[in-house]
Amino acid sequence: MVTEAALRGYLLEEVLAWLLRSSGYELVSAAEEKGLPPEHRVLEQGPHGLTVRGRGARHQADALGQFRYVPPFSLPVRLFVEAKFTEGKVQLPTVRNGHGVVHDINENMVTTLQGPGPSRPRPRHHYSYAIFSTAGFSRNAQEYALAHQISLVDLSMPDFADLRELVRSVARDVHGALAALPAGEVPRPYRVRRHLRRLLLALVDEYMEYAPDADAHPLPESVTEPLGRLAEVLSSRSTLGLVLAFPSAPFVLGLASEDLYAFVDYARAHPTHDINLGRVQDGNHSVWRVRPAADPGAYAMTFSLPKQVESWIRAQEEAVNERARSVKRRLLSTMTVYWLDGEHILTFQLRYAPVQLHQ
Repeated sequence: MVTEAALRGYLLEEVLAWLLRSSGYELVSAAEEKGLPPEHRVLEQGPHGLTVRGRGARHQADALGQFRYVPPFSLPVRLFVEAKFTEGKVQLPTVRNGHGVVHDINENMVTTLQGPGPSRPRPRHHYSYAIFSTAGFSRNAQEYALAHQISLVDLSMPDFADLRELVRSVARDVHGALAALPAGEVPRPYRVRRHLRRLLLALVDEYMEYAPDADAHPLPESVTEPLGRLAEVLSSRSTLGLVLAFPSAPFVLGLASEDLYAFVDYARAHPTHDINLGRVQDGNHSVWRVRPAADPGAYAMTFSLPKQVESWIRAQEEAVNERARSVKRRLLSTMTVYWLDGEHILTFQLRYAPVQLHQ
């Protein structure tokens, strides 16, 4: 049977995938490639979930999503989300594995589909990888991730405490319910995840195709009840705010807010606006607080940076020649935030002076 620690990570991945919908991140399934010949399909629904074909192997993709927006002169972006709900920091092997996965998949580039008729382009995507950790990351993991553009998002700061506690309590209840079942009736973790995903998608009037498993008897109420409680809390997600911000740099930022919609309302009225960044000490955590420069009381967003990422930024700040200063200004002067508004993606630009990150 799945351990409680592993179950926490599985549930956290589903919660994060749902929260990131607001950033334009939509879960993908093998159904998207139904029209392709089997030999040209990249996605496949396996007995334990979705897999993606790489050049050398197939890779598990429990929470694979695609962003609705496409970067200019680029390919559509698909993102692996991996969540680690552990007591210790994420170590180098986890990050190295993420790099190996996306490298192998991005190497699997067949550009045309061959057949009896004219050849036609095969849909292509660029795959990226993000690791979310409730306990932070080791120094080696941070350095490797920064070198290979694996995004690390630290969920250990106090603003994510409610999210962590929600997932922890539901995982504890679900694990207890599973442990009480007869050995032959314990469902696989994939079925528990799928049930939660179905509940979360229903909150936004989206529904999953149902492909019954060979052992598909209904999950017992003792398992579904805590999952339903989790979905109910997330349905009023304003206090569990999480959006991605994209600086022009080899990492992303996970912005948290106690009132997410205060930020959205202000950004709708001011799609491009200047912000102030201030460092605050919250317990043992060094946290950066974002406020609009023109109206500091309108909203507050916070994020934390892995120490090696922050050191990288400081190194950019301390560059002495003008060329390096120019690069610094381009890399660190703007955050881009995408917000899903119905069927449309809104783009917000948060501008700041890079020197603020040196304070």
